[in-house]
Amino acid sequence: MALSIGISESNRDSIVKILNAVLADEYVLYTKTRNYHWNVVGPQFNDLHKFFEGQYEALNEVVDDVAERARSLGGKAFGTLAEFSQHTRLKEQPGKQPPALTMVANLQSDHEAMVRTLRADLATVMEKHNDAGTSDFLTGLMEKHEKMAWMLRSFNEK
Repeated sequence: MALSIGISESNRDSIVKILNAVLADEYVLYTKTRNYHWNVVGPQFNDLHKFFEGQYEALNEVVDDVAERARSLGGKAFGTLAEFSQHTRLKEQPGKQPPALTMVANLQSDHEAMVRTLRADLATVMEKHNDAGTSDFLTGLMEKHEKMAWMLRSFNEK
């Protein structure tokens, strides 16, 4: 059955491509946060272990929401590690386990990168493809990443 939601198929395809890039970024950030949760050590272990757990649980919900947004527009959501690693705009550091406060700083940097990327993506979605729904959705994600970055930044503040 054809979709009739007021957005052309070609615009929906472009929007789904953007959403899949966001999905790849979100999944990589989720995985990095989970990795840090498992591997953090030091005197702040307990606090950071719990803190990272709260963040990766929130990111898990975000991953699902992004995939479902792509599906609601008639597209397919990425679902493999190969797709995520090929399309992410974030950087990983395989085999490296930085000190606890560097983990916090790395995650802060990734969330801030997500904010910048989402800000550009939502402008494209609205201005080029006239999709207020996805623009609003991406705005909500951006606000979540702004809050997570603030929490991480606050943890590392002197």
